[in-house]
This record gives sequence, C-alpha cells and structure tokens, in this order.
Amino acid sequence: MRKPGQRSLWHAEVETQVQFFDLDPMQVVWHGRYVKYLEMARCALLDGIDYNYPQMKASGYAWPVIDLRLRYVGAATFGQRLTLQADLVEWRNRLKIDYLITDTKSGKQLNRASTTQVAVDLASGEMCFVSPPVLLEKLGVLSR
Repeated sequence: MRKPGQRSLWHAEVETQVQFFDLDPMQVVWHGRYVKYLEMARCALLDGIDYNYPQMKASGYAWPVIDLRLRYVGAATFGQRLTLQADLVEWRNRLKIDYLITDTKSGKQLNRASTTQVAVDLASGEMCFVSPPVLLEKLGVLSR
C-alpha cells in the first residue's frame, strides 16, 4: 500500500455523501458498504485511462477482483462528505489498486483498502499471467 499523501501516476479522486441507506443499526456506515465506495473510486480511475468495464469487454477481457483488503480506521456517519481516492500501483501482471477514504472536511482517514484484479480472456475463459497489451497501451507503458 502506498504511504499517506503519496500518489501514483494513475490517480482518481471523487466525493460522495453518506446516505441513510448506507447505515447499519448503530447509525454508522455498514462495513460492507465501503466496497461500493471503492467501486466508485475504481470506476473514476478506469474512466481516466479509458479502460472501464465496457472497454474491457470490447477488448476481449474481463478483470475479476481476486483479492480485497479493507482496514477500517474510523466510522462514517449520515450526511458526512467523503473523499474517495484510488491509485493504480501495479499493472504488469495484474491490476492492483490502493484506496484511501477520508472525511472531506477534516482529511481524517476512515478506510484504507486495496484490490487485485487479473485479466481473463473472454474467448477462452483462461486467466492471463501477464496484463494484455491493450492495458499497457491505455497506460502508455507498452514496450516497443
């Protein structure tokens, strides 16, 4: 995981506001809802490289999440504004994205997370052991 304040070359940041339906009986955001917040940040990141889910499918690859790690630091509450950050930190053999969720107003950390995704060839159903050239092209790192 990246250090606080450290950003990768591929970074995205979005804001959201905690809604009533995100709360658990203790009136804090239910732990499972943070996965939705990660997805919001991940989609912003993928949009930024023009390789979100429709482009993945069109390129012949699916990218399932194979690992998800969450560390809860503080609880979010109704109406609170959250800043959701995503950084692409690995791309050669997999997509590894680090996330940071903070209180927008104070900057206080609420959650750190990471996901790992691998390419699966849609035609064969086979997992790829290296990232396909289309991803490297989108990132501008394709070796010639």
